[in-house]
Amino acid sequence: MCGRFVSKVDAAMARAFDMTPRHMPRGFVRYNVAPTQSVPVVRRADGQRVGDSLRWGLVPEWAHGQPTQYSTINARVETITTAATYRGPWRKGQRCIIPAVGYYEWQPAAGGKQPYLLRRAGGEAFGLCGLWEASTAADGTVLESFTVVTVPANPMVAEIHTKGRMPAMLTPEDCGAWLEGATDEARAVLAPFPAELMDAYPVSKRVNSPANDGPELIERIA
Repeated sequence: MCGRFVSKVDAAMARAFDMTPRHMPRGFVRYNVAPTQSVPVVRRADGQRVGDSLRWGLVPEWAHGQPTQYSTINARVETITTAATYRGPWRKGQRCIIPAVGYYEWQPAAGGKQPYLLRRAGGEAFGLCGLWEASTAADGTVLESFTVVTVPANPMVAEIHTKGRMPAMLTPEDCGAWLEGATDEARAVLAPFPAELMDAYPVSKRVNSPANDGPELIERIA
């Protein structure tokens, strides 16, 4: 799964994803993104890739702008075409990429779970594959939100995350099939990211609280 991640969207990141900022802050950086927070995502609009800020935790169209009682931060690849919450966005081709430089998982350990930062080897940017939706409340307010698609974990991630899941990840150069491709092309990229192209290391337990944020959270600890 993916329950926290590191988001950094600056001019260089925008160029990497060939994205034009639209409804999003410029120079956005957050080292401990948590569910319900709004973060920049890349999606298609008016024939181009644009950057908008959306809420993490998909609110279905039929929920009338009200978050559901169950978690919608992750959508399993096995059920995105059938689950009531996700089949609509999937059918409508409402796919997005969430730019990131790392995400966190917790490994069982003596004295409590140990958080790890997982990333592309060397720390290069990548994109999380997501689905987005717009849901309209009774007063006409439109809430736009997203979920991160998860796939079976690769061997490296499985050693840390015992539930055996990981987010669907793509390099900026490989995002085209997910954002612009036909349904079959998009479905084909939802696979585990190669373990040999990733690394992971332990970080401070301060990341356990979403109230904490700052570059020290991604520093390696002994």
